[in-house]
Amino acid sequence: MIFVDTNYFFRFLLKDVKGQHRQAKDLFKQAALGTIELFSSSVVFFEIFWVLVSVYDKKKTEIIKTLENILKMDFIKWENEAGLQLALNIYKANSIELEDSYNLAFMKEKNIKEIRTFDKKLAGVHRNLSKLDR
Repeated sequence: MIFVDTNYFFRFLLKDVKGQHRQAKDLFKQAALGTIELFSSSVVFFEIFWVLVSVYDKKKTEIIKTLENILKMDFIKWENEAGLQLALNIYKANSIELEDSYNLAFMKEKNIKEIRTFDKKLAGVHRNLSKLDR
């Protein structure tokens, strides 16, 4: 199994460094063909998010599309992939940050019903999601 770091995703997506883009593309092709196994972490997923927001100043819709496409790369196994997908869905539907969305997804996965936060937006989304669970 091979761990894929954040920069491999960016070189593949941006095609801005030809040699590195080719290496990333070749790695992903091998994985798509099943000759190797790729794995990445939730931290890498969030690093991709943070770089898209802070370095590339992407809009929320562009960020969601990019992250959805990355999760659709079924030849890459993600740490807590179901949680990442749920977090992305919560993020897409609400006006809270992805990391807060992930915390709500984590709570749902662990069947945690209550939250203590001073973040009014997060508390509101939690209340709305809790209503859907009833």
